Amino acid sequence: MSTRKKPLEGVKVVELANFIAAATTGRFLADLGADVIKVESAKGDPLRYTAPTEGRPLDMYENTTWELENANKRCISLNMKDPKGKEAFFKLLDEADILITNWRVQALQRAGLDYETLKVKYPSLVYAMCTGYGEYGPDKDLPGFDFTAFFARGGYLENLRQKSDVPMNVVPGLGDHNVGINLAAGVLAALYHAKLTGEGEKVETSLFESAIFNMGMMIQAAQYKDYGTPYPINIREASNPVNAAWYTKDGRYVQTCMPDYNTYFKKFFTALGLDEMVNDERFFPVQNVIANNLGTEVYDRAMARFGEKTYEEWAPILTAADIPFALAKSWEELLEDEQAWANDCFYKMQYPKGERILCKHPVKYQEMGPTPYNRGPFIGEHGVEVMKELGYSDAEINEMLEAKTLFVWEDENK
Repeated sequence: MSTRKKPLEGVKVVELANFIAAATTGRFLADLGADVIKVESAKGDPLRYTAPTEGRPLDMYENTTWELENANKRCISLNMKDPKGKEAFFKLLDEADILITNWRVQALQRAGLDYETLKVKYPSLVYAMCTGYGEYGPDKDLPGFDFTAFFARGGYLENLRQKSDVPMNVVPGLGDHNVGINLAAGVLAALYHAKLTGEGEKVETSLFESAIFNMGMMIQAAQYKDYGTPYPINIREASNPVNAAWYTKDGRYVQTCMPDYNTYFKKFFTALGLDEMVNDERFFPVQNVIANNLGTEVYDRAMARFGEKTYEEWAPILTAADIPFALAKSWEELLEDEQAWANDCFYKMQYPKGERILCKHPVKYQEMGPTPYNRGPFIGEHGVEVMKELGYSDAEINEMLEAKTLFVWEDENK
C-alpha cells in the first residue's frame, strides 16, 4: 500500500445534493482524499430508497447503490429551515474549498445559496452546480433526470433505437455518472486556479449539455442532409453495414467495429469464409455498395454466416483476423469478467449478511495506489463529530439533537 499523500488531502468539500450526478463528483473527490461532507435532511437522500426498483432488497446496512455514489464521504443531517441549522451549514462553508449542489436555481436563491450571493462572502469558493437542462432557456427550471434530460432530450432514445422498434431500455446512473465526472473535471481546474490566485469560480454542467457533447459527431453530421440516411435507422440499412451486432448460433450477439468499411472489408469477409464476396467488385469499395444499394445484402450475408457458428467458435476466428469485436455481455457475466478483475474494476465489500461485489471508479493512480472503499455513511452519521469540529459544545449539540435541527439515524428495529 502506497503511503503517498493523496492529491486532495486537506481540501474540504460540502455536498448539498441528492440522487446520482452531483454525488458522483463528490465521490470522485473523496477518493482523491478530500474531506467530503454530505448534507442531508432527516429523511435522507431519496437514493437511499431505490433498491426495490433496481432488483435489490431495501436495507440501510447493505445498500450497494449508496456505496457506489457516496463511499468515503462523511454525512451530517441538518434541518436547513431552522435558523440554527442554516447557521451550522454556513459554518461548514466557512471552511470549505468546494460546494457541490444539484438544487434547482429557484430553491438556491430562496435559501440564499445561489452563486451570486455566496461569492460575496466566499470569494475563493469553487461553486459546482449540476442541473438537468442548463441554467438558461425556457426549460431551465424543469426537473432533470438522466432518463429524460440525457437519454430522451439528448438524442439517445430516438436515434439509437431500431427504426422499427421502441426505444432501448435505459437504467439509472448511466447519464448521471457521465455528467458527474464532467463536473469533477471542471471542479479540479477551478480548484487549481483558486489555490493559485484565491479567486473562486462557478462550474456548471447539465445532463442535457453532456448528452449533446456525447452525440456531437452525429449531431454535426445531421447538417449534411443530402448525405447518408437520417436516424433512426434499422441497423440492416446503415451506411456502413459491418458496424453491427451479429447473432450467433448459440443465441449471443457479437458487436464488431469497423469504422472504415474499405480498410476491413477483405479481411472480415475472408474470416467469414465468404471469398466470393471478397472478389466481387460490387461489394468493394464502399462507394460501390452505396451506389448500388447493396448494404442490406452485405449485412444479410454476414448475419447468415454468423448464425452458422457459436460465439466460442467465432471468437478465435475474429481474433486471428484482428477484427475489433466483443461479446454483448450480461451484468451477471461482467461480475465474473476476468479482464475486469485484472484491471481492478471491482471491490469486495463485507456486509453483515455476507460479501458483495462493488464497482470502483475507472480512474486509477500508479504512485498513489488504490483508494480505500469505506461504505457510504448513514443519515447524519458524522453529525456530532462534524459539529464539534465546527466549535459547537456538547450542550449546543444536544440541544440541536433534541430540536431535530441535527439528526442522527438510529435503527428502530434494534
